[in-house]
Amino acid sequence: MSTTSIIIIMATIPALFMFAIHFGFKAPRLVENGSPGDFGMDYQKVSIHGQRDKNLFAWHIVNRQKPDAPTVVILHGWGVNAEVMLPLAQLFYRKGMNILMPDARNHGSSDSDGHSSMPKFAEDVESAVDWLKSQNDYDNQQIALVGHSVGAAAVILAASRRDDIAALISISSFAHPAWLMRRFLQDYHIPGFLINLVLRYIEYLIGHDYEDIAPVNTICKVKCPVLLVHGDADKTIPVSDFKAIADNCHHANIHTLLISGADHDSIDKVKQDGHKLVEFLQANGF
Repeated sequence: MSTTSIIIIMATIPALFMFAIHFGFKAPRLVENGSPGDFGMDYQKVSIHGQRDKNLFAWHIVNRQKPDAPTVVILHGWGVNAEVMLPLAQLFYRKGMNILMPDARNHGSSDSDGHSSMPKFAEDVESAVDWLKSQNDYDNQQIALVGHSVGAAAVILAASRRDDIAALISISSFAHPAWLMRRFLQDYHIPGFLINLVLRYIEYLIGHDYEDIAPVNTICKVKCPVLLVHGDADKTIPVSDFKAIADNCHHANIHTLLISGADHDSIDKVKQDGHKLVEFLQANGF
């Protein structure tokens, strides 16, 4: 084999490695087919100016009888969109709350913006909060955050950086991004040294140290009341992650709810226990 061939091979392997990472962790884009109107909710489509000059698509659902009611900002998980969270939105709406449901970048009908990551999800939910607060009718209204899966980790991160969030509900969050990715890669029987290489590269790619964004750590910086929700049949994020987040800091503001029979994406089962989510918000001023 010639020296030129060796150089070409050595240059190609890292390129293929990086391509495989970007392709393997690329979020699929699913555009909404339904709308809040299908659930009997009055709404309007809004465009929210977000980070890096990108626009976020969102549904703003306002209760006509209580337009000045508190607002719940609901963030979806990886590879889906706001539509999957409509059953929960309807639950809060029927209790007189207003709702804002953004699509994260690269998801639903929002703008594309390179790679997706949990910190970007957090930036997007903060952009949604800032948009709300910029509206004339929302100067002094309470705002709660609700997130699912990656969105759940993101709302914890967002709330840890703000003091204007009144309450937080995190549904099926992972405890630590490195734990999540290591489990995923081990399922494909990838050697340990390659897993470590992937983890370091993704940490570089997202521009954040895992320890700084891990929910198991950021939860300790959240000042508002928190409800951690998890299904005891979750096969994607084990209950041990839920317990790790809950147990890492023994703050009185952290509450837990384990839902029987719920898998990771069982929004319908979460809704069955939805009165407990509503009661949590009502107990904290909503």
